[in-house]
Amino acid sequence: MMTDLFGNRDEIVPSRKVSGRVIGLFEALDRDFVTSPTDSLELTFDGIVGDFHAGQTRRSGGREPWYPRGTEMRNERHLSILSADELDEIAAGMGLPQLKAEWIGGNTVISGIPSLSMLPPRSLMFFEGGVTLKVDGQNAPCKIAGRSIASHAGTPDETTTALDFVRVSKRSRGIVAWVEKPGIIRAGEKVDIRIPEQWIYRV
Repeated sequence: MMTDLFGNRDEIVPSRKVSGRVIGLFEALDRDFVTSPTDSLELTFDGIVGDFHAGQTRRSGGREPWYPRGTEMRNERHLSILSADELDEIAAGMGLPQLKAEWIGGNTVISGIPSLSMLPPRSLMFFEGGVTLKVDGQNAPCKIAGRSIASHAGTPDETTTALDFVRVSKRSRGIVAWVEKPGIIRAGEKVDIRIPEQWIYRV
């Protein structure tokens, strides 16, 4: 416990570690966010080599209403990381037999991490082969990904499917991360995640 300048006492949750395993890797080498399976991902400080989301910078969009749309900014969204369990839960919630990671632009699917989408910003992901990723935060669901699901799953109403995805996958659509230490990630690798100290900032 600690006392802040305003006399509030807040609990500090200590840092801790969890471990999982890479069970799927995907890349978007075309001019579209939809990905395709691969056995490995080559990462530089720009992200996945040749990927749709590679680059040190990106253009702002609807997620950054504080900037005019199209403003050049730091790219903190090199990789989309998904949980196998959460994909199954979303599919069930949408009434679909399956939800493939590539339909929504996933780059990495991991098993064994409970509530992966709730990993806090600044968590570090240490992959067995030497790559380190730093978590930026949750990847908020959007209707663009929902329409992609409708197209691939062949649902009868694209708009309904897109809205269902946004509703069902809130806080379970995975996380985005950027490359802190480059290298190659291979399918089957173990990944150790260091979760930083956490607290609630109150004013």
